[in-house]
Amino acid sequence: MKSVLVKIIKRTAFSTVLFTLMTPTAFADNGLIRVKSAHTVKVTADRLEQILNDKGMTVFVRIDHSAGAKHVGEVLRPTELILFGNPKVGTPLMLCSQSAAIDLPQKASISQDEKGQVWLTYNNPDYLVKRHNIKGCKEVIAKIETALANVSKAATMP
Repeated sequence: MKSVLVKIIKRTAFSTVLFTLMTPTAFADNGLIRVKSAHTVKVTADRLEQILNDKGMTVFVRIDHSAGAKHVGEVLRPTELILFGNPKVGTPLMLCSQSAAIDLPQKASISQDEKGQVWLTYNNPDYLVKRHNIKGCKEVIAKIETALANVSKAATMP
C-alpha cells in the first residue's frame, strides 16, 4: 500500500512540474492576471491589437501612458493600455449584473517592470464575478476567460 501511495505522489508531482513548465507564465494577483511576454511593450501591444481586430473585437482606444508622462516632464517605463470588447459578450454580462459596466469594455495593460520584463495584465473574470455578485452567467464568464487567455497567450508568446 505504501509503495502505491509513493508512486501516486511521485506521478502527481511529475505531472504538476510538467504542466508548470509547459504553461505560459501567468500569475493571478488581486483580481489581475499577468502574462509574461517574450516581446517589447510596443510589439506585444501591436500583436494584441491585431489579434483582437482579426477576431472581430472592437479596439476602442490604445493609450500610451509613457507618452502621457513625458508630456508632464515625467519618465514612466513603457506602459500601454488597450480597451477592447464585443457587445455580444459584454451585454449578456451586464444583463446578469449591470454594475459590471464599470469594468467594461475589457482592458489590457502592457508594461515593462523594473527588471525589463514585459507583462500583459488583465482583470480576472472570476474577480468580476465576485466584485459584481454576478449570478447565472457561467457560460458568458467561461467564454470571456477563454477569449482573454487565448488572446493574451497569442500576443505574448514568441
